[in-house]
Amino acid sequence: MSAAAVTNSEGQVPSIPAVGTSEGLGLSVKDVNQIIMEFLMFMMRAIALCYPVYLIGSLGLSISWILLSMLMWTMWKNNRKWKDHRIDTAIDFLENEKTVINTELKAMNMPAWIHFADVEKAAWINKILQQAWPFFGVFMEKLLIENIQPSVRSSSPHLKTFSFTKVHMGQKAPTITGVRVYTHELDTREVILDLNFIYEADVDIDADVKPAIKVGVKGLQLQGMLRVILEPLIGQAPLVGGVTMFFIRRPTLQINWTGMTNVLDSPALSHMSESAIVDIIASLMVLPNRMCFPLIEQVKVDHMRFPLPRGVVRVHILEARDLVAKDTHMMGLVKGKSDPYTVLRVGNKQFKTKTIKENLNPRWNEVFEFVIHEAPGQELEVELFDEDTDADDFLGRFNLDFGEVKKERVLDKWFTLEDIQSGEIHMKLQWFSLQTNQALLKETTDGLACAMLAVYLDSASNLPKDQRDFTQNDKHGKPVKESRLTRKTNDPNSYVEFSIDRQSQKSKVVFASKDPVYEECFTFFVHSVNSQVLNVEVKEHDKKASLGLFRLPLGRLLNVSDMTMDQRFQLERSGANSQIKMKAVLRILTLEKPEPKVVTPPPKSPSSQTHPQPQTPAPAATPATAQTLQFDQKENMPISSVPLSRTQTVPAQIAGSASSTNGLQEDYPPYRRSSFMATEGRYFTPSTPSQMRRYDSHSLLSENSIASSRFDLADSVPYPEAILNHQGSFGQIELTVRYATLRKRLTVMVNSCRELFSCSESGSDTYVRIYLLPDQTWKHRKCTKVKKKTVNPEFYEIFEFSVSMEEARTRKLDVAVKNNKMLHKRERKEIGTVLIDLSEIDLTKPSTEWYELTLPGLKKTN
Repeated sequence: MSAAAVTNSEGQVPSIPAVGTSEGLGLSVKDVNQIIMEFLMFMMRAIALCYPVYLIGSLGLSISWILLSMLMWTMWKNNRKWKDHRIDTAIDFLENEKTVINTELKAMNMPAWIHFADVEKAAWINKILQQAWPFFGVFMEKLLIENIQPSVRSSSPHLKTFSFTKVHMGQKAPTITGVRVYTHELDTREVILDLNFIYEADVDIDADVKPAIKVGVKGLQLQGMLRVILEPLIGQAPLVGGVTMFFIRRPTLQINWTGMTNVLDSPALSHMSESAIVDIIASLMVLPNRMCFPLIEQVKVDHMRFPLPRGVVRVHILEARDLVAKDTHMMGLVKGKSDPYTVLRVGNKQFKTKTIKENLNPRWNEVFEFVIHEAPGQELEVELFDEDTDADDFLGRFNLDFGEVKKERVLDKWFTLEDIQSGEIHMKLQWFSLQTNQALLKETTDGLACAMLAVYLDSASNLPKDQRDFTQNDKHGKPVKESRLTRKTNDPNSYVEFSIDRQSQKSKVVFASKDPVYEECFTFFVHSVNSQVLNVEVKEHDKKASLGLFRLPLGRLLNVSDMTMDQRFQLERSGANSQIKMKAVLRILTLEKPEPKVVTPPPKSPSSQTHPQPQTPAPAATPATAQTLQFDQKENMPISSVPLSRTQTVPAQIAGSASSTNGLQEDYPPYRRSSFMATEGRYFTPSTPSQMRRYDSHSLLSENSIASSRFDLADSVPYPEAILNHQGSFGQIELTVRYATLRKRLTVMVNSCRELFSCSESGSDTYVRIYLLPDQTWKHRKCTKVKKKTVNPEFYEIFEFSVSMEEARTRKLDVAVKNNKMLHKRERKEIGTVLIDLSEIDLTKPSTEWYELTLPGLKKTN
């Protein structure tokens, strides 16, 4: 290259960095200094390590000194590392205490009372079970030999020689690992317990099917949660009217078989056999099935076993995201995706979504509906799997208690999957209440249910032995006498099959009976009430031949009282007197709206407060006006769902509905909720004990004393300006009134209030004051505790007045809801009041009512 080639246009020679300099390598002076320092440090470390070796060699010492030094260095390094780990663990525990504890407890198979604060120990129950277990073994031996053995023999001709040769229930009794007793939202006439138990039995049961065939069980393990309901509580021996037991979820079971059934212990068959037995248990004791033991004659088994469900939950499985990839390619060298699907389970009901191929963020957009019998209590179990040709891979699970859905009404959120590294599922859940108002019936075209049908199958009578009993007369050939001689003499083995379009359910089989008793309950989702038909067919078990049938158009239920038919129905294509007894109940599904938020009225301007103008108190709304206002606020809800106080006029249609409901309960009033009776909406005024919500059963008397005088002793004190300008309802209060005959006391339970007038932006500091008129002194004054900053306070406090029954019927209750902290000192504290005439209430049983609050200064209460 010539010299002219390296000159620029101005004739200057550009500067070229020298080769090997820091500028030529793109390094700054700071980088060069850092490299030099790192090199010097490396050299110093090398000298520090090598010099002791050189020194030991020059002094002629043994090599063991070097090994000893290296050992000491390693021990110090490990100790320092372990110390750092302990410090990091302690810091992590302080920052995430709850998560760490839950993780550790889940890894250790600890009792339930350690996991949950509201679960208690049950050592005393375990001692009782252990002491009584030998006597339970005697009872089970009699039960198996005297009851189960004849039933097995009659079930099949091949089992006529079946007999138990050995029955030993073992020495190990079931262990209760925790007890949860429900005290909130309960009726005072019931007790509910959830028992977490494990039964690791050393049972030894042998049986002979035939002389050469022996079967048996030697050891089993059963684990689950058993709910026990003691209801109703009564004032005479045995204090409890009945006991109901059931599993909320399917229990887990493991069995050790012996004899010919030992083949079931093989891996291929053990899961099938145990699942079949769990299915039998589920048909008896997993919701909606229950085991009931009435202790008094007035309690009916059907009322205990088959109460109407709490409601219906509609589950929308929308999508998932960030799922774990389970599929691999090229012998596991290449990571693939997953083929996810979702399994939903509630009790013994299970559904499965479609499979989305090769997608870690699948979208399903599928809808499923479940009938809910206990909320809280029942859970939605959601599991995700990756579909494979062999065994499906697990992608996570999630459980949700339906009590949360019932509380929120609509729940639309992402749920984090458990027992997996990552993954979330998006679900929308809606709570539907069961109503009897035909105006709420809305049929849709998207295939979703608009109503629910509950069928209680009681029994059948005079069933023919087979088809020839009712077809022989139509055929010609054999004489009547000859046909009788050749006819079968055994009674039929029958079951009942119900169907509505594609929905079909079967009852249990009753063997060798022309008058079978089934006592089972079935639920169906209805999509078109006016066009769908319930088909009922009685069939013979062995030949599947029809013994009679019956068709019930669902539209007939709309025209009967309470949408309920309870009677005997004549069977067609059957004997002349063949009938089936059942009860059919139709309920309309209604989506309940979440509780509306309270909008606080805007504060007055300072000018209006400085120069107050004389105002005339606005008249309070009449009952009809109050109903109209609530009608508009609830988005055109029917008037039957608007709460009414006893001081208001009850519409004729509501009074007729209440009277019909009471008529259906004359035999024995259901004590916890109606048994196949009308389940009213959450705003309907409960008029019978069966329609009461569950209340807190605390028997505590409030000792609060808040300085406040009765409203009519301070008529000269003005109301706050915000109350004077308020248009509409001041709220409602729910009270339970009852007279305790044994203790001769009038009991008033203050349950809760709703939609109260808000005295500030954050709500009101509310409490309830009660007088039993004409006693208005400070001594006779009853007050609840103060609930701060809320317009929907819950008190659940009980107050008692020592009066006789005759005197109580002549008294009146003066109830006032007050604000403990008003905006100004010289203002009245009442948010609303109600005056209750006890002569209009049946004090012999609990009466729970929602009462509309009014203000005497604006509208005088009679």
